[in-house]
Amino acid sequence: MSMLMRTKPDPTLARTQAFLDAAAARLRAPRAGARGPLRFGVDLGTATIVVAAVDAEGEPVYWDFERARVVRDGVVVDFHGAVEAVRRLKASAEAALGLSVDDAATAHPPAVPTSDCRACGYVLQQAGVDCRRLIDEVSAANAVLTVRDGAVVDVGGGSTGVGVWRGGELVQLDDVAGGGHHLDLILAGALKLPIEQAEEYKRTRGDEVLQILRPGVERVAESIRRLCGGTDPGIVHLAGGALQLPGADVIVERYLGWPVQAWRHAELITPFGIALSNT
Repeated sequence: MSMLMRTKPDPTLARTQAFLDAAAARLRAPRAGARGPLRFGVDLGTATIVVAAVDAEGEPVYWDFERARVVRDGVVVDFHGAVEAVRRLKASAEAALGLSVDDAATAHPPAVPTSDCRACGYVLQQAGVDCRRLIDEVSAANAVLTVRDGAVVDVGGGSTGVGVWRGGELVQLDDVAGGGHHLDLILAGALKLPIEQAEEYKRTRGDEVLQILRPGVERVAESIRRLCGGTDPGIVHLAGGALQLPGADVIVERYLGWPVQAWRHAELITPFGIALSNT
């Protein structure tokens, strides 16, 4: 975490990291004593589908996930598979929490056409969950990060989305293709592995292959630069699971020449942000 390592403690950053640490502990293990009605979010990602829950005070309560290849670049390519995955996660959440999951928010990459965004909502509805809100993934991530001046970058499996905030206002929002799946392809080619094994290798032994993946990480960094209009936006906050590689944030920071903030459990930023956005 380059910014945390090299600057004096920031209370806002510390609170965000504490939230993510608390959220990580709630994998299939609901927090006791949650207050008020729960709010749910469903993240239909390229590599995983995640359900997350927060309580009335916005504190993390529960999450669960399934690995699935039913969405590509924010577009549902296997509707039945997506519905079945959400149904299973809904059933598991209901059993763990002892209550019914009746509604949730979900999200989409910023540049996905409206018709494809609606398909994400239809997945939830077909799975027996009322879709209360559709939000772009970058804005959802910022529900956790609460950035007022800087950039929020959601690096997913299929795309990289960037939002720039100034004075608490979102002034720029877009995404481009390319993310974790591109890194998997690089690794699969270099190590002569099937793509699924390469993705697992990246997740579990990423520190061993960072130099192989450097060109792909720098490609993501260049996408961030372009989506920020080539202008330093302030601190660049990295959300999403695709860059959860030891040292990837340092590569991005050196490439851009801008300060970069990485997070433990960055893969949980968007799912819990979606749940927080379910208002």
